[in-house]
Amino acid sequence: MTAYIILIVVIAVVALGVGGTVLLRPRGMHGVRRGRARELDLTGPLPKASDQGSSGTGTATAAPPPTAAELLGPFAPPQPTLEKPPPSAGRMVRLRARLARSQSGFGNALLSLLSRDRLDDDTWDEIEEVLITADVGVTPARQITADLRTKVKVEGTRTPQDVRAMLRGELLAQVETAASRSLRTQRHEGRPAVVLVVGVNGTGKTTTCGKLARSLVGDGQTVVLGAADTFRAAAADQLETWGDRVGAKTVRSVKEQADPASVAFDAVSAGIEQEADVVLIDTAGRLHTKNDLMDELGKVKRVVEKRTSVDEVLLVLDATTGQNGLRQARVFAEVVDVTGIVLTKLDGTAKGGIVIAVQRELGVPVKLVGLGEGPDDLAPFDPVTFVDAILG
Repeated sequence: MTAYIILIVVIAVVALGVGGTVLLRPRGMHGVRRGRARELDLTGPLPKASDQGSSGTGTATAAPPPTAAELLGPFAPPQPTLEKPPPSAGRMVRLRARLARSQSGFGNALLSLLSRDRLDDDTWDEIEEVLITADVGVTPARQITADLRTKVKVEGTRTPQDVRAMLRGELLAQVETAASRSLRTQRHEGRPAVVLVVGVNGTGKTTTCGKLARSLVGDGQTVVLGAADTFRAAAADQLETWGDRVGAKTVRSVKEQADPASVAFDAVSAGIEQEADVVLIDTAGRLHTKNDLMDELGKVKRVVEKRTSVDEVLLVLDATTGQNGLRQARVFAEVVDVTGIVLTKLDGTAKGGIVIAVQRELGVPVKLVGLGEGPDDLAPFDPVTFVDAILG
């Protein structure tokens, strides 16, 4: 017991000694530092005349505080650099090989059938079947078959070159349309062009909106994005990411389930104030019933038109869905006045005939096609390049 008491006393004495040293040490250190500072001041360069106050008292003017980048030095985070997208012109030609890889089976099958020595009724039935399975549709397939049959009888000769030229001419006749494929994205009457992007979620609608913004920026236009798809949680974030890459402002709501029409209105107002060239508005596609869809999209369009006119309504369709995509197209065509079609995923398992079918069904031209997953794989649709890619 005595040993424990002695040990406690020794520990207490040591602790008091250490504490006293710590308490006394700072004064000495401060004094040394002040002394060294005075020595440095005496040996350093004299202040310049420009550093003295106008009164001549020798008071130095305070230097401006360092910036965050100066304080962090090499550890400062790099400033984000804006991407420079390529212009839209010539994109489909550059992507022709990718399109041909996915569509050449369709064209090769037709060329093989038409090159047979004898074209009987069974062969013509096979030709019609190939067209139908390529998502051309029953009625267009029958018309194409009948036209080809007539040409074969009239022209007589069927060399490989003749067959290819004949099939190419017929496909072009079906793909071509009198309606203009150009996008109305030019400022008019001192206001930006307004483009509504509509479609069912899952078709690549928001991605298409972001890719279109890149394409327009690549063509030298300024863009404002409106995140009016407030029903899908990640839609606004996704759209804003696309915009940040090319310097396009994104107008969005901080509240979940906000009124889409209000967001669209704010986006158009921002576009007018900033004198932007184009306002792209991504709309909702996942609503519970057809009536909800009609009401919501109709409201968005009416509210936007309180500020300016809507120049384009682009319907985004997944080309791989075939006839299901056509049913979706009919619903949207009843809701808003669709002015153009965007076919996504045309480089995948899609059948090229969907271009013919959707234009015939809606009487609206295909204006843009998605030919890959890259950011610059959205291209203006060119019928000649498309048909040539099908035929290989």
